Order: sequence, then C-alpha cells, then structure tokens
Amino acid sequence: MEYKLTSYAPGSGCGCKIAPAVLSEILSDKRSLNTYPSLLVGNHSNDDAAVWDLHNGEAMISTVDFFTPIVNNAFDFGRIAAANALSDVYAMGGKPVFANAMLGWPVDDLPLELAQQVMQGAIDMCNQAGIPIAGGHTINIKEPLFGLSVNGLVPKQDIKQNNTCKTGDVLYLTKPIGTGIIATAIKRGAADTKHILAVTESMCSLNTFGMIAAKHEQVHAITDVTGYALLGHLIEMTEGANLTAELDFNAVQVFEGIDTYLQQNLIPDNTYRNWNAFERKVNGVADMRSFQLLNDPQTSGGLLLAVAPDFTGIFEELLSQNGLAAFAKPIGRLVKKTNFEVNVMMA
Repeated sequence: MEYKLTSYAPGSGCGCKIAPAVLSEILSDKRSLNTYPSLLVGNHSNDDAAVWDLHNGEAMISTVDFFTPIVNNAFDFGRIAAANALSDVYAMGGKPVFANAMLGWPVDDLPLELAQQVMQGAIDMCNQAGIPIAGGHTINIKEPLFGLSVNGLVPKQDIKQNNTCKTGDVLYLTKPIGTGIIATAIKRGAADTKHILAVTESMCSLNTFGMIAAKHEQVHAITDVTGYALLGHLIEMTEGANLTAELDFNAVQVFEGIDTYLQQNLIPDNTYRNWNAFERKVNGVADMRSFQLLNDPQTSGGLLLAVAPDFTGIFEELLSQNGLAAFAKPIGRLVKKTNFEVNVMMA
C-alpha cells in the first residue's frame, strides 16, 4: 500500500507554523528577560536560535524545529526536517555538534516502517553535517510530525543575528523561493516529478555557508527564510535594525515550474496568513504573482544575508567558491527608514 504522508496533516513543512500575529500575542508578555547575563540572544528578539555565553571565547547555540510532512516520501521528509532544523545554527554563524529528535506518529494509522524511514533520513542528513542524533522523544499523535533540537558552538566574535544589518548593506539569498507552492502541488497530486526532485534537493541542501560567511565582519546579519516567507523574514531584519529594505523582485530566483502551479492557483493557505500580518509594512506588491511568491511559506529555505557594500565583490567570490555562484547576485539593499519596512521594486 502506498501512503501519502502529506494527506495526514492539513499543513505542511514550515507552512504549519502559528501565524505571526497569533505568535506575537502568545509571547506578548512571555519574552525572555535580560536578567541572565549569559543569555546573549533570547526570544526578546525574533532571531533564529538562542545563544548562551560559555565564557571561554565560545557560545552555545540552541534551537528546536519540527513540522508535519511537506513531501510524501518518508525518507525525504526526515532529511528535509533535519536540514531545516540545522539551518538555524548555521544562520547564527555556528557549527552544529549534536541533535535530539522529536517524532510524533499516528501508530494506528501509519506503518512503523515509515517512521523508521523518517528517522533514517534525519540520521543521513546529520551524518552529512558531521553530528550524531544523540537522543530524542516520541509521542503517539494523530498527525505525523518530525524535527530536531540542535545544539551548536560558535566563536563569540562570529555570532550573527538577523537584526544587526546597517544602512547601505546589500542583500543576498542563497536558494530559490517557492517551496510552499510546490508542496501544495504535491499535496494535491499535481506536481511534476522533476519539480519534486528539484525542490527536495534544495530543501535537503545544508546552509553550511552560514559558518563561512560569519567569519567575515563585513557580513552584518544573517537569517534563514522559512515559514514566514521572504517578506516576513526580511521584515524581521529591518524592524530590528530600524531600516527599510528595497527588494528587487525580479532578482529573486524561483523554482522552475512555479508559474504553472500559480496559474492553477496552487498556493498554501498560509500565504494569506502571512500577508495579513505584513500588508501594512510593505509597499509595491503590484500583482498577484509577487503577492503569491513573496508571501509563500518556505521550508528549509536559503540564507538571507546583509553584506557591507564595499565587500560585495569578495562576498560574491566567496559564494562562487562554495557552490553558490548562481546566487552571487544582489536581491536588494537596506536604506534609511521610510514609512514601510520593505519597498518592493518591480521594474
């Protein structure tokens, strides 16, 4: 019997995140206080992971990430979920050292062999990152879910945050966008096999470049693009730094075949959820295509980096040297604060 994992959950991948506005309400008076001197980065900001000072020149990065299936193949689901969780450590400039797994499984509805395949996919991805899955926790639950809690290390001088960009910084993105759209096509049985393979390969590509970029002080800020879409994570960057981003929409790369699915209106429901949170902060979303793509919830998306303008030549060479030559082109820049967090440039 063939099991389609995406049919067992209403959401998929990072698209099943709680809406930004709802999350803000939940955390309205529950943010970590600045009363712990060793807590260098906590949830008082909207960063990718927590960072704790080890007082030996290094800091510990800790993160947790899990979600429901974004693809039907169990092995690939495990790989994608693992890569997505590892990305938070890379986005802070760190090196993962070990992980713990979290597995929720409907044991009466889905074979345990599929859960084993999910785990094997995650193990393979962690082996690629050079770390073990050291432990974990499981529950019997109606919807399958999987993820990792990852711990990493980073030299204190290499810590990167998402809110430390500066006026004039140039923006780069290291993966195409559109995973949510193709995931919706997968869920509805409308995705072309070659597009499934391409998006899976991208989601399983580790964002190790974050460790490399972080060693350069001219790289001022890094984050990864996940469930709140390119607009949402760019807004987190600009709000934290009190700047405005000028985003060149035509410079943002998308997956092959995206327009075919957009013509069929195969977009995630959470596209609208994202826009409801961001609409008043964004100017220039001029057509349905830019609306659909810029608000598309990503899973295991690329790194979004803010780079000093006098370092872009060296930085683009660095991208090329690390297999990212296709993304060695700016997608925008940061300017002094205007009435909007993001101005989308369509020309």
